[in-house]
Amino acid sequence: MFIIGNTIVSDAIIEQNFVCNIEKCKGACCIEGDQGAPLASEDIEKITEHLMHIKPYMSEQGKKLLADRGFYEVDTDGDTVTTCLPAGECVFVVYDENLNLACAIQKANAEQEFDYPKPISCHLYPIRVSNFKQMDALSYHEWQVCSPACELGKQLKVPVYKFLEEPLVRKYGQEWWDELDAIAKDWGK
Repeated sequence: MFIIGNTIVSDAIIEQNFVCNIEKCKGACCIEGDQGAPLASEDIEKITEHLMHIKPYMSEQGKKLLADRGFYEVDTDGDTVTTCLPAGECVFVVYDENLNLACAIQKANAEQEFDYPKPISCHLYPIRVSNFKQMDALSYHEWQVCSPACELGKQLKVPVYKFLEEPLVRKYGQEWWDELDAIAKDWGK
């Protein structure tokens, strides 16, 4: 582990390779797991702000869940997460023409061009952020669902942090990412 600013970063973020392979995994990270996607207060504000643009891209089941329970809830650990359908899908999950899972927020953002691509926890995945009083701890979440992404990342020689440059810059800024990149370049020496 190493420290950049107010973050503690797991070595795996620069040592592991990863490139999402949606054709193989079908977007299973949007339905697998024991709860919805973690949401920060900024996520709730942005989704609320853009909800009228997002709703047309949602599934009928998602729209019904939205009307009945809203798009977020507090889980048993006290964390705010997206509401999920009974089968585990996030309220914003939609299927594309190839039956891959996609995100209604991301689709709406691409079409409507507003300034919010998707919740930061989703954008950063497979990096998970644990918030502490003074610092964030960034760790690499590894599980079977993403093994095709690990294989493709290894084949293309793309480390996790490079694959996630855009969301890392979104969350921590360009200067932070540049420092991470410099550490990674010196890592193997």
